[in-house]
Amino acid sequence: MEYFERIGNFYKVEQILKNEDCETSIASLAELCQLALRNGYAPDEVISGVEELSEVLEITKEISILAGRLNFERKKVNKEWGMMDSFILATSLLHGSKILAKDSDFADLENVEML
Repeated sequence: MEYFERIGNFYKVEQILKNEDCETSIASLAELCQLALRNGYAPDEVISGVEELSEVLEITKEISILAGRLNFERKKVNKEWGMMDSFILATSLLHGSKILAKDSDFADLENVEML
């Protein structure tokens, strides 16, 4: 959302989007829709922007099963960890992608770049 609002880490995110092949878990679209609504933006415009800037990755059976396993394990480390986070993490692990996150729940993970 910072990218679309042009605040905070906008420039860092912009450079990544311009210089790297980016992927977005379809699970992230739900979170972006909610954030857009909360901040007074049109969700359809935000989602269209994401689709233009990255490849949206579908949730597969493999991702779903891994998300369940990850959620079980991550809840032992962080009671606030949510299933949506598990879907995002599972997608990134199975696709060999890193996660660009502001959410501190991801801070202890190796394949995460914190904003």
